[in-house]
Amino acid sequence: MILKSVTNKTIYVMRSIKSAWAQGVLMFVLICASQTALAERCLFVSSYHPGYDWADGIEKGIRSVLSGKCDLKQINMDTKRNKDPEYIQAKALEIKNFIDEWKPDVLIAADDNASKYLVMPYYRDAELPVVFCGINWTVQEYGYPYKNVTGMIEVSPIREMFEKIQQILSNPRVGAYLGANTLTEQKSYERFKRVAQKYNIRLESRLSSTMSDWSRNYIDAQKGDFLILGTTSGINDWDDDAASRTVYEHAAKLSLTDYDWMMAYALIGMTKVAEEQGRWAANTALKILAGTDPSSIPIIPNRDWDMYINAGMLARSSLELPQYLIIKSKMVHAE
Repeated sequence: MILKSVTNKTIYVMRSIKSAWAQGVLMFVLICASQTALAERCLFVSSYHPGYDWADGIEKGIRSVLSGKCDLKQINMDTKRNKDPEYIQAKALEIKNFIDEWKPDVLIAADDNASKYLVMPYYRDAELPVVFCGINWTVQEYGYPYKNVTGMIEVSPIREMFEKIQQILSNPRVGAYLGANTLTEQKSYERFKRVAQKYNIRLESRLSSTMSDWSRNYIDAQKGDFLILGTTSGINDWDDDAASRTVYEHAAKLSLTDYDWMMAYALIGMTKVAEEQGRWAANTALKILAGTDPSSIPIIPNRDWDMYINAGMLARSSLELPQYLIIKSKMVHAE
């Protein structure tokens, strides 16, 4: 009886040890699996700074996809507020040195300057896979595609915007493009200008470096038939209140924008979706990490945009908008 009792206890203890060992092995496997899932490194380089709505939207899209799927680090080049080429080149070299040390498995490069100053000089046809997004209109000046690079181009619905202008106005002939005096806005103006010519419209440049320049250009633009508002990011002394006063006191002509954060100053918005750029770039990065060759993924333009109407400006305006446009658009109550 004593021997039987000892034997039963021994069996019980052995079973307990076996169970604990199995649980330990399972826990070890789960930990290893978790570490393996995050072992791949993703580096996101933004050309701009936190707080800039477009850059924040791209970041939001990227993080919504990559969170928990790779070890994600972000570096902001801050080239909207620091436009000196020497600063930008030094920042790009700093990031290149970080890449050499950290060795990411994929690089996501958002907006033009990340491609111009980082990817083109250091990673053309390199081993590091690169996914770009947010490059305005064309990638020709960067020589894309490279064998290790794919991406999404940022385009605006320009033709659709000029169609709306012709539907709202009678025989428009002269318009103005207002924006910051930056590389991005210079490219945007040239693209809008070329499309305007096809509609027999002369589009004048009103690019500004200061808040006072922007206000003066806005007032001067009322001499034309309409104005298109580009982004003001890059005007370092930008003042929302001063801009709102200028618009409230002087707005007399049709105004349109392709940036949702400019809807406080425009009547109509046909805006790009920054999150689309970020989500696409992140999902493409995951495909590359899973083994897809970047050269097999075509470079594409964005596909989505939103329609907005500034309800406050519409109430003060003498313009009559087509009913279908009002029905299709989201109303923004901004002054």
